[in-house]
Amino acid sequence: MAGQVGSVLAVIAVLAALAAAVVAVVRLRARRGIATAMQRATYDVLHTAGLAADPLRAGLSPSTAGKAVRHLRTLVGSAGLTIADADRCLAFDGRGSHHSDQFTAAATRALEAHRSIVLSSSDLPCDRVDCVVRGAVVAPLTGLAGQATAALVAVADDHPAPGLVQATLETARWAGSQLALAELDSSRERLARAEVRALRAQISPHFIYNALTAIASFVRTDPERARELILEFAEFTRYSFRAHGEFTTLAEELRSIDRYLTIERARFGDRLQVRLQIAPEVLPVGLPFLCLQPLVENAIRHGLSRKPGVGMVSIEAQDAGAECHITVEDDGVGIDPAVFAAGMPETDDGQHVGLANVDERLRSVFGDHFGLVVETAPGAGTKVSMRVPKFHPGVRA
Repeated sequence: MAGQVGSVLAVIAVLAALAAAVVAVVRLRARRGIATAMQRATYDVLHTAGLAADPLRAGLSPSTAGKAVRHLRTLVGSAGLTIADADRCLAFDGRGSHHSDQFTAAATRALEAHRSIVLSSSDLPCDRVDCVVRGAVVAPLTGLAGQATAALVAVADDHPAPGLVQATLETARWAGSQLALAELDSSRERLARAEVRALRAQISPHFIYNALTAIASFVRTDPERARELILEFAEFTRYSFRAHGEFTTLAEELRSIDRYLTIERARFGDRLQVRLQIAPEVLPVGLPFLCLQPLVENAIRHGLSRKPGVGMVSIEAQDAGAECHITVEDDGVGIDPAVFAAGMPETDDGQHVGLANVDERLRSVFGDHFGLVVETAPGAGTKVSMRVPKFHPGVRA
């Protein structure tokens, strides 16, 4: 009898220990998790908004709208939700898709009036006996400069309550800001392409004529040299006018500069001396396309060509930890520092060709701390320096 009592007590003790362990684990998990319902709600809203933001930041299309609409409906809390422009519903989630034509017409009215619209059941007649649509809230997605090309339409299974109206308006305002950011990204890319085209246009009149003239001078006296220069010129122009890629590697940029200098040496002869000091480990570093050649051209065209006698151009690229430091220096006539007092110049007579262009593109890609630094004085030559991060998001050669 005593043995049985002892066994029962032992079992009770084990069960009590297990119960205590379970309680301890539950409390531990509670401490590690989100402590309050408000914090959980905040997390859920921000997480859902983040899921919707990714496709919206790529611009508005049927594909991106389809990826975002489910998350936007969760934010609004509506029975259904669509993103519609003046022509069609780009994407739909939830109930009410058979009213697409009516929602498109309402979106068109909202876009033309530049204001939100609340629809009642009388605005959305339907012959289907199982239709649950009793109203909708239409809110324009306002992008840059107050322009809207699409609207958010939240479907209600009852007359739209004030809470649904406010949730739709706020969600539309937030989604519109994401589309505005997408427009800014697109504008920046177009600007970068336009700036590269501007550089190419500058290369054409300032360099091509002189290059062809130099090559022509060797056609009779040294045909083999003329042939080599033509090949170098062809490779240089092929690289400069390539149609793909906003970025390149330092190695590719230096290879193009070498071809450029080969042609310039044919023009200047022994008057032009070049010194290169390149750290091998920085050759794969990515940087904006055509950001070094304009600096070298500026050094020769406005520094050395006006200097009597021999002139030197030095190009250095050094490893500086997380960055690559690049300098282009000449011992030519120099520039008055006052020219740079109000920022990087781009004068009408073509002086300092491309400096402003390169400075703006570096700042646009890497940030305002990565613009050009110019050290110069009359008669003291010019040194142009830049810092390029070895690794930067979005920079792929």
